[in-house]
Amino acid sequence: MNNIPKTMKAMVMFGINDIRMVTDKPVPTPKAGEVLVKVAACGLCGTDVKIITKGEAAMPGLPPFGSFTPGHEWTGTVAALGPGVTEFEIGDRVAVQAHSGCGRCENCMSGNYTSCLNYGRLDKGHRTTGMTDDGGFAEYAIHNVNAVYKLPDNVSLTDATYVTTLGCALWAVDTSGGYIAGDSCLVMGPGPIGLSAVQACRALGAEKVVLVGTREERLKIGREVGATHTINIRETEDVLGELMKITGGKGFERTYDCAGTESSFDVCMRATMKGQKMTIVSFYKDAIKADLNYAIRNGIQLHTVRGEGGNNCKRALSLMAQGKVTAKPIMTHIFPMEEFDKAYDYFVNRKDGAMKVIITP
Repeated sequence: MNNIPKTMKAMVMFGINDIRMVTDKPVPTPKAGEVLVKVAACGLCGTDVKIITKGEAAMPGLPPFGSFTPGHEWTGTVAALGPGVTEFEIGDRVAVQAHSGCGRCENCMSGNYTSCLNYGRLDKGHRTTGMTDDGGFAEYAIHNVNAVYKLPDNVSLTDATYVTTLGCALWAVDTSGGYIAGDSCLVMGPGPIGLSAVQACRALGAEKVVLVGTREERLKIGREVGATHTINIRETEDVLGELMKITGGKGFERTYDCAGTESSFDVCMRATMKGQKMTIVSFYKDAIKADLNYAIRNGIQLHTVRGEGGNNCKRALSLMAQGKVTAKPIMTHIFPMEEFDKAYDYFVNRKDGAMKVIITP
């Protein structure tokens, strides 16, 4: 580890709603199968907010306060390689996916590593960067080699922080059947995941992609990145009726709830075509009430996804390199680590149209 300092700047959680920058956190040393990366950028995500505000209640397996560094959407350049790592070279530009499964449980062996049965067990080989292990709000971070991707030459380090977000949307499309060419798709919620789902559906050949939300500025971005129709809930008296008109009364072959509210669940379910698939992409703030008899009577298949499974971060990078998906309208603000509190305030309170906020060391 020549030319690598012994200590670094990093954001450290000292308690609920207590995250501070330190300047003396030890730089980790990569073990077998691990890669040490000099971080260039790390995106703020809604999951980071849940971790900061709720701690263990939001993320079981969270490392102890006083040492833990969150952040799971990071990129950088390879600084050191652990024993046995030959897949990368020092200086390679890379991005990471958050989850790295244990590689030994039934789910990981079948490719479902975001539902690893050893979730949070570092001793079993599982790691979720920024959640069950230190993440990327730091000058250096470590990840398992199987969750690190070399960047195409035409994808910047900042834009590549979008890989996990887009990977989540692609995993949702994958889970809903994958082959959606010619289908009509409904996306509830124009946040970063919802806008990513819009792009994913259009890139994979969906005929109609309808985006529903409450913020006109975000719906406008949705139209820019591929939504064929947008509906503003605040300006539409009968949202479900409008959705059914768009599909000629049939409903949508694929629907994705990226909003995470009781009403978005209900509209999404009722707008799904009989016998087709609704996929839940978001977390819900509270338990919700739903008429599941409607889904049963109409043969609607309910699916859920967590994170960016199915090797979809690799697919995300490919789509970005091909120019079929763009991060630029979604990446709205960049702040240095010293201004983390300001960045967090912008992200949480959506100041100045903030959507994806990036932290640089």
